[in-house]
Amino acid sequence: MADQARARRLAKRISQIVASALEHDVKDPRLGHVTVTDAKITGDLRDATVYYTVRGERLDVAPDFAGAAAALESARGVLRSKVGEGTGVRYTPTLTFVADSIPEDAKRIEDLLTKAREADAEVARRATGAQHAGEVDPYRAPREDDEADELAEPEWRG
Repeated sequence: MADQARARRLAKRISQIVASALEHDVKDPRLGHVTVTDAKITGDLRDATVYYTVRGERLDVAPDFAGAAAALESARGVLRSKVGEGTGVRYTPTLTFVADSIPEDAKRIEDLLTKAREADAEVARRATGAQHAGEVDPYRAPREDDEADELAEPEWRG
């Protein structure tokens, strides 16, 4: 089992090599908008998981996740060869490609934040002109008898 620092460095290098190979070496048009976001490698350095996301050409057209996944599967051998050349490790790790869920999670969080802002605005709108349910000063001022009792000598001494 390799140390964790080496595994992290190798995973980072794998993501760089795969991203560069997708940009320069693999000529599949379905991979034109694929971005490598991260890579993880097992402790024995035998299997690597490469996370990717697909950006659409335009905002009104959904990205082609199925085409990108198929293109990555067909280019797996070439990419593994590039990783082997670029890393120089004894055993070139197998590559598994996983679509990254970060963009969908970010959109979901943004929608939740928008709902929270709208709810805060509604509460602020209702609060304008509202009055407290009780007295203006709910705390009673100390009674004058209490001050006189505090200044008096205690009746017993201990």
